Amino acid sequence: MSRVGYKPITVPSGVEVTIDGNDVTVKGSQGTLSQTFNPDMKVVQENNVLTVSRPSDEAPHRALHGLTRSLLANMVIGVSEGFSKSLELVGVGYRTQQSGKGLTLSVMYSHTVDVQPLDGVTLEVEGNNRIHVRGIDKQKVGQQAAEIRKVRPPNVYTGKGIRYAGEQVKLKPGKSARRV
Repeated sequence: MSRVGYKPITVPSGVEVTIDGNDVTVKGSQGTLSQTFNPDMKVVQENNVLTVSRPSDEAPHRALHGLTRSLLANMVIGVSEGFSKSLELVGVGYRTQQSGKGLTLSVMYSHTVDVQPLDGVTLEVEGNNRIHVRGIDKQKVGQQAAEIRKVRPPNVYTGKGIRYAGEQVKLKPGKSARRV
């Protein structure tokens, strides 16, 4: 059984949390995030610590307890530090360039692919084969990174494509491995 919901969330200095019923707004140096949570979950702020409590020990309430706590913690981290994901382009001729706020990907298609950022997300290019996705909302950063990776996912035979930084792509042996 997970005990994520019981962990308290410490609010760093410079972050302001406003609780209005089941609406929670978090303001920090990076920006502002707000979200509406299930009315069964009670969010309480004492000193600089947020705690989430549940009304019963039933399965739906246990699930919501951990979810609510995780979403709140992500909001606090997002407005204070922000989130980042990096992607790498692997392969001969695979490159990217910044075009305004978006990107232009050249990944061995007959055309280039333009990617526009979601609201609240910034895209940066390092060199010509590394992309950094940054923002305060963890869900949007992950979604944007997944959409970029979907343009050309890593090939399981050659390893070429767009992958997350540090991602290990397990390569399959080709037809020649069958002859052994």
